[in-house]
Amino acid sequence: MFDILIIGGGPIGIACGLAAQKAGLSFLIVEKGCLVNSLYNYPSTMTFFSTSEKLEIGGIPFVTISNKPVRAEALEYYRRVATSNNLPINLFEEVTHVKKEGDIFKVTTSKANYHAKNVILCTGFYDIAVHLDIPGEDLPKVKHYYKDPHYYAMQKVVVVGSSNSAIDVALETYRKGAEVTLVIRGEEVSNRVKYWVRPDIINRIKEGSIKAYFKSNLQAIRQHEVDIQTPEGMVTIPNDFVMAMTGYRPNFEFLKKIGITLTEDKFIPHYNPETMETNMKGLYLAGVVVGGMDTHLWFIENSRIHADMIIGDIAGGVD
Repeated sequence: MFDILIIGGGPIGIACGLAAQKAGLSFLIVEKGCLVNSLYNYPSTMTFFSTSEKLEIGGIPFVTISNKPVRAEALEYYRRVATSNNLPINLFEEVTHVKKEGDIFKVTTSKANYHAKNVILCTGFYDIAVHLDIPGEDLPKVKHYYKDPHYYAMQKVVVVGSSNSAIDVALETYRKGAEVTLVIRGEEVSNRVKYWVRPDIINRIKEGSIKAYFKSNLQAIRQHEVDIQTPEGMVTIPNDFVMAMTGYRPNFEFLKKIGITLTEDKFIPHYNPETMETNMKGLYLAGVVVGGMDTHLWFIENSRIHADMIIGDIAGGVD
């Protein structure tokens, strides 16, 4: 029996563990993948938009050479935070169900059953890609996740999207020798693109190094070509790989399954913004999972405060 079972071993899950530890509450963190699994699956070349100070959790300094850390530095920081504080974390153990029995939650995982007075969901959003739902999307050459640009050297690459992930893929693969075509639904590159990257992609498009179709949609994918619906009509171009950087979403099916109420439009879960408690007493949300489809509104830097809000509410009700 734990005071708290924390589902998700990312930065926010670790922050909740640190806050629970400080409050003297018994807890366990359960993570279905490796430690900070989502960060591990980020591109190997990624640089954070946030400064290292804004990525800190538990008041533990995150020291980096430059003010904006890279993926490897973040992995090392969160690992050291978890190990140096001896946080109890079960890795590679997936939670399959959460059921409330009276005042106690029964949490079923791929390896065991646990009982807890409170549950905190910190499951993020990076595990489920938003699909295009077009013919050919199931071909092996279509990727929704990106790791390293070298793999696409000397290949014809179509990148779908206009936010940070898509623009990073376009620029990095172009600089490794790929022939890059951007397919953008809007009229321009997203204003949310990192301020030091946006001028770069705009200039590459202007000079013709990267071809961009604006107000356009990818319509069909075949083994050696793709169809793009543009304002001027359908365009068919040769293609080796499609990088569908169309975003990701929380596991809404799991949230519904365990009893959390969601809005009908953007699937935003019901929660108290002062305590982060859901419509189920004792079940809390932390991190980007609170945003529904609006995943771009929440980051580590503005959701790390959820840990203290939740633990403060739980500790206030503990005898």
